Amino acid sequence: MKLFLLALALIAGCATPPAEEPVSRPEPQPETAPQPEAAPPPVATPEPPPARTENIAVAGLMETARADAAAGRLSTAAAALERALRIEPRNPRLWQELARVRLQQRQFAQAESVAARSNSWAGADNTLRADNWRLIAEAREGRGDTAGARAARESADKLSR
Repeated sequence: MKLFLLALALIAGCATPPAEEPVSRPEPQPETAPQPEAAPPPVATPEPPPARTENIAVAGLMETARADAAAGRLSTAAAALERALRIEPRNPRLWQELARVRLQQRQFAQAESVAARSNSWAGADNTLRADNWRLIAEAREGRGDTAGARAARESADKLSR
């Protein structure tokens, strides 16, 4: 009997304790930071509409880009917008803002191309699409294409009615 009890004690001592059930912890909720205020627009150009995004990082990059562009740091502004576009590649306002920067950089072919890309994502937002056609007209004028600029303005006028 002693031997049996000794064997039982040995077996009980080698047994692994029962697995503990995992403790469920509430998922951390993301903090919502206040949206940064828009930088004052340059005197020469009208204020573009605010970015329509739920992503705080994208909104911050847009505001940084606008401030950089207003201060003449165009390559820094373009880099911020390109980062934002990696996050939200279908955001037509980001594409439009990049077109504005490319126009200021006198990169007319890129400005036109990027404004057209904005139009491809703009959907039924005729105000945005008309603004893009105006940017395209400016880019075409910069390249010396007056007929193309006139056609782009006509497209903008049709959307503005």
